[in-house]
Amino acid sequence: METATQVPVQSVEPLNLLLVGNNPIELSSILNKVQMIPGNKIVTEIAFDVKSLLERLTTFRPNYILIDDNIGRAELTEALQALAANKKTKDIPVTVLKNSNYEESHGSSSVLDYVLKQNISTESILNTVKNAIKSRRTQLFLYKAYNMRKRQLAGA
Repeated sequence: METATQVPVQSVEPLNLLLVGNNPIELSSILNKVQMIPGNKIVTEIAFDVKSLLERLTTFRPNYILIDDNIGRAELTEALQALAANKKTKDIPVTVLKNSNYEESHGSSSVLDYVLKQNISTESILNTVKNAIKSRRTQLFLYKAYNMRKRQLAGA
């Protein structure tokens, strides 16, 4: 009796990734690592500040956003607030790329992960993206389940 070999299933849906940062050299290095991720088709866009970030969001629908903390604390805060305020982008997972752990982290409920740039590799980017997307899906599922149960209990 022959056994069928299983072929790994690839996602048909492309990953739309938005990179935000003000250093083109670092962003190109990260972009090269992102493009080396095997399997899924990855569509990337780059924004260099909050203004270009908002412009990109009018035509590009990202599934995931990577923001370099080199854009500055005020610019990072403004970008995160703009993403959280927009109903189209508030549920998109955001990861902040940090230079070091010595600086204070920017606390925000929209940031799901922080990654040190010195340790960044193709595998770490892939793992971060997978974990962030799973985490965001879980949060949305729990939120919907909570609202459904709340309505059921109110009707009882």
